[in-house]
Amino acid sequence: MSRFVDTMVATATGAGGRARGMTTGEPSAPTRRSWAEVHEQATRMAGALVAGGIARGESIAVLAGDPAEIAPAVQAVWLAGGSTTMLHQPTARTDLAEWAEDTLRVLSMIGAKLVLLGAPFDALSGVLDEHGVAYRKLAELTELAGEPLAAPVDVDEDMPALLQLTSGSTADPKAVRITHGNLWSNAKAMEIAAELDPETDRMVSWLPLFHDMGMVGFLTVPMLLGIDLVKVTPVDFLGRPTLWPDLISRYRGTITAAPNFAYAIAARRMKGVDDGAFDLSTLRLALNGAEPIDPAAVKSFTDAGERFGLRPESILCAYGMAETTLGVAFAPVFTGLSVDVVDPEELEAGHRAVPVSPDAPNARAFPLLGPPLPGLEVQVVDESGAVLGEREVGQLRVRGEAVTPGYLTVDGPKATQDAEGWLDTGDEGYLVDGQVVVCGRRKDVIIMGGRNIYPTDIERAATAVEGVRAGNAVAVRLDAGTRRERFAVVVESKLAGEDDAVRALSKEISSRVVDAVGLRPFSVVVLKPGSLPKTPSGKLRRSAAASLVPTG
Repeated sequence: MSRFVDTMVATATGAGGRARGMTTGEPSAPTRRSWAEVHEQATRMAGALVAGGIARGESIAVLAGDPAEIAPAVQAVWLAGGSTTMLHQPTARTDLAEWAEDTLRVLSMIGAKLVLLGAPFDALSGVLDEHGVAYRKLAELTELAGEPLAAPVDVDEDMPALLQLTSGSTADPKAVRITHGNLWSNAKAMEIAAELDPETDRMVSWLPLFHDMGMVGFLTVPMLLGIDLVKVTPVDFLGRPTLWPDLISRYRGTITAAPNFAYAIAARRMKGVDDGAFDLSTLRLALNGAEPIDPAAVKSFTDAGERFGLRPESILCAYGMAETTLGVAFAPVFTGLSVDVVDPEELEAGHRAVPVSPDAPNARAFPLLGPPLPGLEVQVVDESGAVLGEREVGQLRVRGEAVTPGYLTVDGPKATQDAEGWLDTGDEGYLVDGQVVVCGRRKDVIIMGGRNIYPTDIERAATAVEGVRAGNAVAVRLDAGTRRERFAVVVESKLAGEDDAVRALSKEISSRVVDAVGLRPFSVVVLKPGSLPKTPSGKLRRSAAASLVPTG
Protein backbone atom coordinates (compact mmCIF):
# COMPACT_ATOMS: atom_id res chain seq x y z
CA MET A 1 0.00 0.00 0.00
CA SER A 2 1.22 3.50 -0.76
CA ARG A 3 2.38 5.68 2.12
CA PHE A 4 -0.06 8.33 0.93
CA VAL A 5 -3.16 6.11 1.27
CA ASP A 6 -1.88 4.52 4.49
CA THR A 7 -1.45 7.93 6.13
CA MET A 8 -4.79 9.25 4.87
CA VAL A 9 -6.61 6.24 6.36
CA ALA A 10 -4.64 6.38 9.63
CA THR A 11 -5.43 10.08 10.00
CA ALA A 12 -9.14 9.60 9.36
CA THR A 13 -9.49 6.67 11.76
CA GLY A 14 -7.38 8.19 14.53
CA ALA A 15 -8.23 10.69 17.23
CA GLY A 16 -7.30 13.63 14.99
CA GLY A 17 -9.71 12.47 12.29
CA ARG A 18 -12.57 12.58 14.76
CA ALA A 19 -11.56 15.91 16.33
CA ARG A 20 -10.81 17.88 13.17
CA GLY A 21 -12.42 18.20 9.78
CA MET A 22 -13.81 20.33 7.02
CA THR A 23 -16.29 23.22 7.08
CA THR A 24 -18.12 24.01 3.84
CA GLY A 25 -21.21 25.95 2.78
CA GLU A 26 -20.21 29.40 3.99
CA PRO A 27 -21.64 31.97 4.05
CA SER A 28 -25.24 30.73 3.65
CA ALA A 29 -25.31 27.23 5.16
CA PRO A 30 -22.07 26.31 6.95
CA THR A 31 -21.68 22.59 7.62
CA ARG A 32 -18.85 20.86 9.41
CA ARG A 33 -17.86 17.22 9.02
CA SER A 34 -14.93 15.52 10.68
CA TRP A 35 -12.30 13.83 8.54
CA ALA A 36 -13.60 10.58 10.05
CA GLU A 37 -17.06 11.32 8.62
CA VAL A 38 -15.61 12.23 5.23
CA HIS A 39 -13.67 8.96 5.28
CA GLU A 40 -16.72 6.89 6.25
CA GLN A 41 -18.63 8.30 3.27
CA ALA A 42 -15.61 7.77 1.02
CA THR A 43 -15.32 4.08 1.96
CA ARG A 44 -18.96 3.50 0.97
CA MET A 45 -18.50 5.37 -2.29
CA ALA A 46 -15.31 3.39 -2.97
CA GLY A 47 -17.22 0.18 -2.35
CA ALA A 48 -19.82 1.25 -4.91
CA LEU A 49 -17.12 2.16 -7.45
CA VAL A 50 -15.39 -1.21 -7.09
CA ALA A 51 -18.73 -3.04 -7.24
CA GLY A 52 -19.51 -1.06 -10.38
CA GLY A 53 -16.42 -2.40 -12.12
CA ILE A 54 -13.76 0.25 -11.48
CA ALA A 55 -10.42 -1.56 -11.41
CA ARG A 56 -7.04 -0.79 -9.86
CA GLY A 57 -5.14 1.94 -11.73
CA GLU A 58 -8.07 3.29 -13.70
CA SER A 59 -8.60 6.99 -14.31
CA ILE A 60 -11.72 8.69 -12.94
CA ALA A 61 -12.62 12.32 -13.66
CA VAL A 62 -14.54 14.58 -11.28
CA LEU A 63 -16.70 17.52 -12.29
CA ALA A 64 -18.34 19.18 -9.30
CA GLY A 65 -18.36 22.55 -7.58
CA ASP A 66 -19.17 21.78 -3.95
CA PRO A 67 -16.08 20.95 -1.87
CA ALA A 68 -18.33 18.91 0.44
CA GLU A 69 -19.05 16.54 -2.47
CA ILE A 70 -15.55 16.62 -3.93
CA ALA A 71 -13.65 15.66 -0.75
CA PRO A 72 -15.21 12.20 -0.21
CA ALA A 73 -15.33 11.58 -3.96
CA VAL A 74 -11.61 12.00 -4.55
CA GLN A 75 -10.77 10.02 -1.43
CA ALA A 76 -13.08 7.26 -2.67
CA VAL A 77 -11.19 7.12 -5.95
CA TRP A 78 -7.89 6.74 -4.08
CA LEU A 79 -9.32 4.04 -1.82
CA ALA A 80 -10.56 2.21 -4.92
CA GLY A 81 -7.04 2.28 -6.37
CA GLY A 82 -7.77 4.82 -9.11
CA SER A 83 -6.38 8.19 -10.12
CA THR A 84 -8.32 11.45 -9.94
CA THR A 85 -8.60 14.21 -12.53
CA MET A 86 -10.44 17.40 -11.65
CA LEU A 87 -12.00 18.65 -14.87
CA HIS A 88 -11.97 22.35 -15.68
CA GLN A 89 -15.36 23.86 -14.96
CA PRO A 90 -17.51 25.83 -17.41
CA THR A 91 -18.46 29.34 -16.35
CA ALA A 92 -21.47 31.48 -17.21
CA ARG A 93 -19.60 32.79 -20.26
CA THR A 94 -18.41 29.38 -21.48
CA ASP A 95 -19.62 28.09 -24.84
CA LEU A 96 -20.93 24.67 -23.76
CA ALA A 97 -20.33 23.14 -27.19
CA GLU A 98 -16.67 24.15 -27.06
CA TRP A 99 -16.41 23.05 -23.42
CA ALA A 100 -17.85 19.65 -24.31
CA GLU A 101 -15.38 19.24 -27.16
CA ASP A 102 -12.43 20.19 -24.96
CA THR A 103 -13.64 17.95 -22.12
CA LEU A 104 -14.06 14.96 -24.42
CA ARG A 105 -10.52 15.50 -25.66
CA VAL A 106 -9.27 15.52 -22.05
CA LEU A 107 -11.24 12.40 -21.13
CA SER A 108 -9.81 10.56 -24.12
CA MET A 109 -6.29 11.75 -23.31
CA ILE A 110 -6.38 10.50 -19.72
CA GLY A 111 -8.27 7.32 -20.61
CA ALA A 112 -11.05 8.09 -18.13
CA LYS A 113 -13.41 5.21 -17.46
CA LEU A 114 -15.92 7.29 -15.56
CA VAL A 115 -16.92 10.87 -14.71
CA LEU A 116 -18.23 11.63 -11.22
CA LEU A 117 -20.71 14.44 -11.74
CA GLY A 118 -21.90 16.79 -9.01
CA ALA A 119 -23.77 20.06 -8.49
CA PRO A 120 -23.98 22.52 -10.12
CA PHE A 121 -22.93 20.56 -13.22
CA ASP A 122 -25.49 17.73 -13.03
CA ALA A 123 -27.34 19.27 -15.96
CA LEU A 124 -24.35 18.55 -18.20
CA SER A 125 -25.15 14.84 -18.04
CA GLY A 126 -26.97 15.24 -21.35
CA VAL A 127 -23.74 16.31 -23.04
CA LEU A 128 -21.98 13.21 -21.68
CA ASP A 129 -24.90 11.00 -22.71
CA GLU A 130 -24.76 12.39 -26.22
CA HIS A 131 -21.11 11.39 -26.55
CA GLY A 132 -21.34 8.04 -24.80
CA VAL A 133 -19.29 9.05 -21.76
CA ALA A 134 -19.97 6.95 -18.65
CA TYR A 135 -20.79 8.92 -15.52
CA ARG A 136 -22.32 8.62 -12.09
CA LYS A 137 -23.97 11.49 -10.24
CA LEU A 138 -22.36 12.04 -6.87
CA ALA A 139 -25.67 12.56 -5.09
CA GLU A 140 -26.95 9.20 -6.35
CA LEU A 141 -23.63 7.45 -5.67
CA THR A 142 -23.81 8.65 -2.06
CA GLU A 143 -27.45 7.67 -1.60
CA LEU A 144 -27.10 4.22 -3.21
CA ALA A 145 -23.72 3.35 -1.71
CA GLY A 146 -23.95 0.10 0.21
CA GLU A 147 -21.29 -1.72 2.16
CA PRO A 148 -18.03 0.15 2.73
CA LEU A 149 -14.91 -1.07 0.98
CA ALA A 150 -13.33 -3.61 3.36
CA ALA A 151 -9.79 -2.35 2.72
CA PRO A 152 -8.18 0.09 0.30
CA VAL A 153 -7.12 -1.42 -3.01
CA ASP A 154 -3.37 -2.01 -2.89
CA VAL A 155 -1.40 0.40 -5.10
CA ASP A 156 2.31 0.99 -5.70
CA GLU A 157 4.21 4.20 -5.04
CA ASP A 158 4.77 4.79 -8.76
CA MET A 159 1.10 4.45 -9.74
CA PRO A 160 -0.74 7.68 -10.63
CA ALA A 161 -2.85 9.27 -7.90
CA LEU A 162 -3.62 12.59 -9.56
CA LEU A 163 -3.66 13.57 -13.22
CA GLN A 164 -3.43 17.34 -12.85
CA LEU A 165 -4.55 19.29 -15.91
CA THR A 166 -2.23 22.16 -16.73
CA SER A 167 -3.53 25.68 -17.19
CA GLY A 168 -2.64 26.04 -20.84
CA SER A 169 -4.88 26.04 -23.87
CA THR A 170 -7.76 23.57 -23.60
CA ALA A 171 -7.37 22.95 -27.32
CA ASP A 172 -4.02 21.30 -26.59
CA PRO A 173 -4.54 19.71 -23.16
CA LYS A 174 -1.83 18.16 -21.02
CA ALA A 175 -2.02 16.35 -17.70
CA VAL A 176 0.79 16.05 -15.17
CA ARG A 177 1.04 12.46 -13.91
CA ILE A 178 1.46 12.77 -10.14
CA THR A 179 2.19 9.45 -8.46
CA HIS A 180 1.39 8.30 -4.93
CA GLY A 181 5.09 8.72 -4.15
CA ASN A 182 5.11 12.24 -5.57
CA LEU A 183 2.11 13.25 -3.46
CA TRP A 184 3.50 11.78 -0.27
CA SER A 185 6.93 13.35 -0.73
CA ASN A 186 5.69 16.85 -1.50
CA ALA A 187 3.04 16.86 1.21
CA LYS A 188 5.57 15.83 3.87
CA ALA A 189 8.10 18.36 2.56
CA MET A 190 5.54 21.17 2.77
CA GLU A 191 4.57 19.99 6.26
CA ILE A 192 8.18 20.48 7.34
CA ALA A 193 8.85 23.75 5.50
CA ALA A 194 5.58 25.40 6.59
CA GLU A 195 5.83 23.96 10.11
CA LEU A 196 2.29 22.61 9.88
CA ASP A 197 0.69 21.60 13.19
CA PRO A 198 -2.65 19.76 13.02
CA GLU A 199 -3.27 20.56 16.68
CA THR A 200 -3.20 24.34 16.23
CA ASP A 201 -3.51 25.18 12.52
CA ARG A 202 -6.69 25.93 10.61
CA MET A 203 -6.60 26.45 6.85
CA VAL A 204 -8.97 28.83 5.03
CA SER A 205 -9.28 28.72 1.25
CA TRP A 206 -11.42 29.62 -1.74
CA LEU A 207 -8.95 28.30 -4.33
CA PRO A 208 -10.37 26.19 -7.18
CA LEU A 209 -10.00 22.45 -6.71
CA PHE A 210 -9.12 21.94 -10.37
CA HIS A 211 -5.91 23.91 -9.76
CA ASP A 212 -2.89 22.32 -8.08
CA MET A 213 -2.69 24.86 -5.24
CA GLY A 214 -6.33 24.28 -4.36
CA MET A 215 -6.45 20.52 -4.90
CA VAL A 216 -3.12 19.55 -3.35
CA GLY A 217 -2.42 22.39 -0.93
CA PHE A 218 -5.91 23.06 0.39
CA LEU A 219 -7.72 19.74 0.20
CA THR A 220 -5.29 16.84 -0.09
CA VAL A 221 -2.77 18.10 2.49
CA PRO A 222 -5.30 18.90 5.25
CA MET A 223 -7.12 15.62 4.53
CA LEU A 224 -3.85 13.70 4.66
CA LEU A 225 -2.52 15.34 7.83
CA GLY A 226 -5.80 15.96 9.64
CA ILE A 227 -5.77 19.76 9.68
CA ASP A 228 -8.97 21.77 10.12
CA LEU A 229 -10.10 23.27 6.82
CA VAL A 230 -12.64 25.98 5.93
CA LYS A 231 -13.36 25.71 2.22
CA VAL A 232 -15.48 27.90 -0.07
CA THR A 233 -15.46 28.28 -3.86
CA PRO A 234 -13.89 30.84 -6.22
CA VAL A 235 -17.41 32.02 -7.07
CA ASP A 236 -17.97 32.81 -3.40
CA PHE A 237 -14.75 34.84 -3.26
CA LEU A 238 -15.29 36.73 -6.51
CA GLY A 239 -18.87 37.54 -5.53
CA ARG A 240 -17.73 38.94 -2.20
CA PRO A 241 -13.93 39.29 -1.80
CA THR A 242 -14.25 40.36 1.84
CA LEU A 243 -15.66 36.90 2.62
CA TRP A 244 -12.03 35.72 2.62
CA PRO A 245 -10.78 37.91 5.52
CA ASP A 246 -14.17 37.45 7.19
CA LEU A 247 -13.69 33.65 7.28
CA ILE A 248 -10.12 33.98 8.54
CA SER A 249 -11.43 36.24 11.30
CA ARG A 250 -14.46 34.17 12.37
CA TYR A 251 -12.70 30.78 12.21
CA ARG A 252 -9.40 32.02 13.65
CA GLY A 253 -7.59 30.88 10.50
CA THR A 254 -3.83 30.43 10.66
CA ILE A 255 -3.03 29.49 7.04
CA THR A 256 -4.31 30.72 3.70
CA ALA A 257 -2.97 31.12 0.16
CA ALA A 258 -3.78 32.86 -3.11
CA PRO A 259 -2.22 34.12 -6.32
CA ASN A 260 -0.99 37.67 -6.48
CA PHE A 261 -4.09 39.20 -8.07
CA ALA A 262 -6.34 38.02 -5.22
CA TYR A 263 -4.24 39.80 -2.60
CA ALA A 264 -4.55 43.00 -4.66
CA ILE A 265 -8.35 42.61 -4.82
CA ALA A 266 -8.62 41.89 -1.09
CA ALA A 267 -6.45 44.91 -0.29
CA ARG A 268 -8.73 47.25 -2.23
CA ARG A 269 -11.89 45.86 -0.63
CA MET A 270 -10.50 45.92 2.92
CA LYS A 271 -9.77 49.63 2.62
CA GLY A 272 -13.50 50.31 2.56
CA VAL A 273 -14.30 48.25 5.67
CA ASP A 274 -14.75 49.74 9.12
CA ASP A 275 -12.14 49.32 11.84
CA GLY A 276 -12.74 46.22 13.92
CA ALA A 277 -14.64 44.38 11.18
CA PHE A 278 -11.97 41.66 11.00
CA ASP A 279 -9.38 40.08 13.25
CA LEU A 280 -6.46 38.77 11.17
CA SER A 281 -4.05 38.46 14.07
CA THR A 282 -4.25 34.65 14.07
CA LEU A 283 -2.90 34.37 10.51
CA ARG A 284 0.65 33.01 10.54
CA LEU A 285 1.00 31.99 6.87
CA ALA A 286 -0.45 33.84 3.88
CA LEU A 287 1.19 32.01 1.00
CA ASN A 288 1.65 33.97 -2.21
CA GLY A 289 2.38 31.96 -5.32
CA ALA A 290 1.02 30.61 -8.65
CA GLU A 291 2.06 33.74 -10.56
CA PRO A 292 4.88 36.32 -10.34
CA ILE A 293 4.82 37.98 -6.91
CA ASP A 294 4.46 41.76 -7.06
CA PRO A 295 6.07 43.36 -3.98
CA ALA A 296 3.80 46.39 -4.35
CA ALA A 297 0.68 44.20 -4.26
CA VAL A 298 2.00 42.37 -1.19
CA LYS A 299 2.61 45.68 0.57
CA SER A 300 -0.86 46.94 -0.32
CA PHE A 301 -2.33 43.79 1.27
CA THR A 302 -0.27 44.01 4.44
CA ASP A 303 -0.94 47.75 4.71
CA ALA A 304 -4.69 47.25 4.31
CA GLY A 305 -4.68 44.40 6.83
CA GLU A 306 -2.53 46.11 9.44
CA ARG A 307 -5.49 47.77 11.18
CA PHE A 308 -7.08 44.33 11.49
CA GLY A 309 -4.04 42.84 13.21
CA LEU A 310 -2.40 41.30 10.14
CA ARG A 311 1.31 40.87 10.69
CA PRO A 312 3.49 41.52 7.60
CA GLU A 313 5.68 38.59 8.68
CA SER A 314 2.83 36.21 7.85
CA ILE A 315 3.42 36.59 4.10
CA LEU A 316 5.06 33.42 2.76
CA CYS A 317 6.53 33.79 -0.72
CA ALA A 318 6.66 30.49 -2.57
CA TYR A 319 7.61 28.89 -5.86
CA GLY A 320 5.71 25.92 -7.17
CA MET A 321 4.31 24.08 -10.15
CA ALA A 322 2.15 21.06 -10.89
CA GLU A 323 5.20 19.22 -12.24
CA THR A 324 6.60 19.00 -8.70
CA THR A 325 3.16 18.07 -7.33
CA LEU A 326 2.89 21.59 -5.88
CA GLY A 327 5.79 23.15 -3.95
CA VAL A 328 9.37 23.77 -5.11
CA ALA A 329 10.59 26.34 -2.59
CA PHE A 330 9.15 28.12 0.45
CA ALA A 331 10.62 31.18 2.09
CA PRO A 332 11.38 30.68 5.81
CA VAL A 333 8.15 30.93 7.83
CA PHE A 334 7.18 34.18 9.51
CA THR A 335 9.89 36.24 7.81
CA GLY A 336 7.56 38.09 5.43
CA LEU A 337 8.50 39.43 2.04
CA SER A 338 12.24 39.75 1.38
CA VAL A 339 13.49 41.06 -1.96
CA ASP A 340 16.76 40.97 -3.84
CA VAL A 341 17.40 44.33 -5.51
CA VAL A 342 19.55 44.12 -8.65
CA ASP A 343 20.97 46.25 -11.44
CA PRO A 344 18.57 46.19 -14.43
CA GLU A 345 21.27 46.61 -17.10
CA GLU A 346 23.41 43.77 -15.73
CA LEU A 347 20.29 41.61 -15.50
CA GLU A 348 19.04 42.29 -19.03
CA ALA A 349 22.32 42.41 -20.96
CA GLY A 350 24.79 40.54 -18.76
CA HIS A 351 22.41 37.90 -17.37
CA ARG A 352 23.77 38.53 -13.89
CA ALA A 353 21.92 39.59 -10.75
CA VAL A 354 24.24 42.27 -9.40
CA PRO A 355 22.96 43.76 -6.13
CA VAL A 356 22.41 47.52 -5.96
CA SER A 357 20.83 50.01 -3.59
CA PRO A 358 17.01 50.10 -3.63
CA ASP A 359 17.35 53.77 -4.57
CA ALA A 360 19.30 53.02 -7.77
CA PRO A 361 17.54 54.14 -10.99
CA ASN A 362 15.11 51.48 -12.29
CA ALA A 363 16.45 48.94 -9.80
CA ARG A 364 14.71 45.55 -10.06
CA ALA A 365 13.33 43.90 -6.93
CA PHE A 366 12.71 40.14 -7.01
CA PRO A 367 11.13 38.29 -4.09
CA LEU A 368 13.35 35.70 -2.42
CA LEU A 369 11.40 32.44 -2.61
CA GLY A 370 13.35 30.42 -0.09
CA PRO A 371 15.44 27.25 -0.37
CA PRO A 372 14.19 24.13 -2.15
CA LEU A 373 11.80 21.98 -0.13
CA PRO A 374 13.20 18.83 1.51
CA GLY A 375 13.76 16.15 -1.12
CA LEU A 376 14.19 18.63 -3.99
CA GLU A 377 17.23 20.20 -5.68
CA VAL A 378 17.27 23.32 -7.86
CA GLN A 379 20.00 24.19 -10.37
CA VAL A 380 20.57 27.04 -12.79
CA VAL A 381 22.03 26.14 -16.19
CA ASP A 382 22.83 27.94 -19.42
CA GLU A 383 21.51 26.97 -22.86
CA SER A 384 24.20 24.30 -23.22
CA GLY A 385 23.30 22.74 -19.87
CA ALA A 386 26.40 23.98 -18.02
CA VAL A 387 25.73 24.68 -14.35
CA LEU A 388 25.89 28.39 -13.49
CA GLY A 389 27.11 29.97 -10.28
CA GLU A 390 25.37 32.14 -7.71
CA ARG A 391 23.67 35.24 -9.14
CA GLU A 392 24.13 34.02 -12.72
CA VAL A 393 20.79 34.06 -14.54
CA GLY A 394 19.76 31.02 -16.55
CA GLN A 395 17.29 28.19 -16.86
CA LEU A 396 15.90 26.82 -13.61
CA ARG A 397 15.65 23.06 -13.31
CA VAL A 398 14.55 20.84 -10.45
CA ARG A 399 15.10 17.23 -9.38
CA GLY A 400 13.72 15.07 -6.58
CA GLU A 401 11.06 12.71 -5.26
CA ALA A 402 8.14 15.07 -5.89
CA VAL A 403 8.93 15.58 -9.61
CA THR A 404 6.46 13.99 -12.00
CA PRO A 405 7.77 11.20 -14.24
CA GLY A 406 5.84 12.58 -17.19
CA TYR A 407 2.85 14.13 -18.92
CA LEU A 408 -0.14 12.64 -20.64
CA THR A 409 -0.79 14.50 -23.91
CA VAL A 410 -3.13 14.11 -26.86
CA ASP A 411 -0.15 12.60 -28.70
CA GLY A 412 0.59 10.10 -25.94
CA PRO A 413 2.83 10.02 -22.85
CA LYS A 414 5.76 12.42 -22.67
CA ALA A 415 8.70 12.18 -20.26
CA THR A 416 9.58 15.23 -18.19
CA GLN A 417 13.00 14.31 -16.81
CA ASP A 418 16.37 14.02 -18.51
CA ALA A 419 18.74 11.10 -18.00
CA GLU A 420 19.87 12.53 -14.65
CA GLY A 421 16.33 13.19 -13.38
CA TRP A 422 16.27 16.96 -13.99
CA LEU A 423 13.05 18.72 -15.00
CA ASP A 424 13.30 21.94 -17.04
CA THR A 425 10.87 24.31 -15.30
CA GLY A 426 10.61 26.71 -18.25
CA ASP A 427 11.52 29.57 -15.91
CA GLU A 428 14.52 31.90 -15.85
CA GLY A 429 16.08 32.76 -12.55
CA TYR A 430 19.06 32.48 -10.24
CA LEU A 431 20.15 31.36 -6.79
CA VAL A 432 21.39 33.57 -3.98
CA ASP A 433 22.36 32.41 -0.49
CA GLY A 434 20.65 29.10 -1.24
CA GLN A 435 17.32 30.77 -2.09
CA VAL A 436 15.49 30.57 -5.41
CA VAL A 437 14.72 33.72 -7.39
CA VAL A 438 12.44 33.57 -10.45
CA CYS A 439 12.76 36.30 -13.10
CA GLY A 440 10.06 35.10 -15.50
CA ARG A 441 8.87 32.48 -17.96
CA ARG A 442 11.51 31.86 -20.61
CA LYS A 443 8.97 31.72 -23.46
CA ASP A 444 7.60 35.15 -22.47
CA VAL A 445 10.92 37.03 -22.28
CA ILE A 446 11.06 39.90 -24.78
CA ILE A 447 14.47 40.21 -26.45
CA MET A 448 15.29 43.64 -27.85
CA GLY A 449 18.73 45.02 -28.65
CA GLY A 450 20.40 42.13 -26.87
CA ARG A 451 18.43 42.81 -23.69
CA ASN A 452 16.12 40.36 -21.94
CA ILE A 453 13.00 42.30 -20.92
CA TYR A 454 10.69 40.54 -18.48
CA PRO A 455 6.97 41.07 -19.14
CA THR A 456 6.19 41.57 -15.44
CA ASP A 457 8.22 44.82 -15.44
CA ILE A 458 6.09 46.18 -18.27
CA GLU A 459 2.84 44.90 -16.78
CA ARG A 460 3.48 46.42 -13.36
CA ALA A 461 4.24 49.76 -14.97
CA ALA A 462 0.98 49.58 -16.94
CA THR A 463 -1.19 48.62 -13.97
CA ALA A 464 0.24 51.56 -12.01
CA VAL A 465 -1.68 53.86 -14.37
CA GLU A 466 -5.04 54.98 -13.02
CA GLY A 467 -7.85 53.48 -15.08
CA VAL A 468 -6.14 50.14 -15.75
CA ARG A 469 -7.77 47.21 -13.95
CA ALA A 470 -5.45 45.73 -11.33
CA GLY A 471 -3.86 42.51 -12.51
CA ASN A 472 -5.25 42.91 -16.03
CA ALA A 473 -2.33 44.07 -18.14
CA VAL A 474 -0.33 41.83 -20.47
CA ALA A 475 2.96 42.49 -22.25
CA VAL A 476 3.23 40.33 -25.37
CA ARG A 477 6.04 39.54 -27.77
CA LEU A 478 5.56 40.44 -31.41
CA ASP A 479 7.72 38.97 -34.17
CA ALA A 480 9.30 36.65 -31.59
CA GLY A 481 12.72 35.34 -32.59
CA THR A 482 13.24 37.83 -35.41
CA ARG A 483 15.93 40.50 -35.59
CA ARG A 484 13.33 43.20 -35.01
CA GLU A 485 11.30 41.81 -32.14
CA ARG A 486 8.71 44.18 -30.72
CA PHE A 487 6.24 44.17 -27.86
CA ALA A 488 2.77 45.48 -27.18
CA VAL A 489 0.74 46.12 -24.03
CA VAL A 490 -2.85 44.93 -23.75
CA VAL A 491 -4.92 46.16 -20.80
CA GLU A 492 -8.47 46.10 -19.53
CA SER A 493 -10.20 49.32 -18.53
CA LYS A 494 -13.69 50.63 -17.94
CA LEU A 495 -12.65 53.48 -20.25
CA ALA A 496 -12.63 51.18 -23.30
CA GLY A 497 -14.78 52.63 -26.06
CA GLU A 498 -14.25 56.26 -25.02
CA ASP A 499 -11.86 57.41 -27.73
CA ASP A 500 -10.38 60.48 -26.05
CA ALA A 501 -9.99 58.72 -22.71
CA VAL A 502 -8.37 55.69 -24.37
CA ARG A 503 -5.87 57.88 -26.21
CA ALA A 504 -4.89 59.60 -22.96
CA LEU A 505 -4.69 56.28 -21.13
CA SER A 506 -2.54 54.72 -23.87
CA LYS A 507 -0.18 57.69 -23.84
CA GLU A 508 0.25 57.46 -20.06
CA ILE A 509 0.85 53.69 -20.23
CA SER A 510 3.53 54.15 -22.90
CA SER A 511 5.20 56.81 -20.80
CA ARG A 512 5.22 54.63 -17.67
CA VAL A 513 6.62 51.67 -19.63
CA VAL A 514 9.42 53.82 -21.10
CA ASP A 515 10.29 54.98 -17.60
CA ALA A 516 10.38 51.39 -16.35
CA VAL A 517 12.28 49.57 -19.11
CA GLY A 518 13.62 52.30 -21.41
CA LEU A 519 11.66 51.00 -24.40
CA ARG A 520 8.41 52.12 -26.01
CA PRO A 521 5.70 49.58 -26.82
CA PHE A 522 4.78 49.09 -30.47
CA SER A 523 1.17 49.61 -29.46
CA VAL A 524 -1.17 49.80 -26.50
CA VAL A 525 -4.52 48.04 -26.79
CA VAL A 526 -7.32 48.95 -24.36
CA LEU A 527 -10.11 46.39 -23.96
CA LYS A 528 -13.30 46.33 -21.93
CA PRO A 529 -13.24 44.33 -18.65
CA GLY A 530 -13.39 40.56 -19.13
CA SER A 531 -11.73 40.58 -22.56
CA LEU A 532 -8.24 39.30 -21.79
CA PRO A 533 -7.78 35.56 -22.36
CA LYS A 534 -7.20 33.62 -19.16
CA THR A 535 -6.63 30.04 -18.15
CA PRO A 536 -9.39 28.18 -16.25
CA SER A 537 -7.58 29.05 -13.00
CA GLY A 538 -7.55 32.77 -13.82
CA LYS A 539 -3.99 33.30 -15.05
CA LEU A 540 -3.47 35.66 -17.98
CA ARG A 541 -2.46 33.94 -21.23
CA ARG A 542 0.20 36.12 -22.85
CA SER A 543 0.54 34.09 -26.05
CA ALA A 544 -3.21 34.18 -26.69
CA ALA A 545 -3.31 37.91 -25.95
CA ALA A 546 -0.90 38.53 -28.82
CA SER A 547 -3.73 37.78 -31.27
CA LEU A 548 -5.57 40.86 -29.95
CA VAL A 549 -2.84 43.24 -31.15
CA PRO A 550 -3.22 44.75 -34.66
CA THR A 551 0.22 44.53 -36.31
CA GLY A 552 -0.51 46.01 -39.68
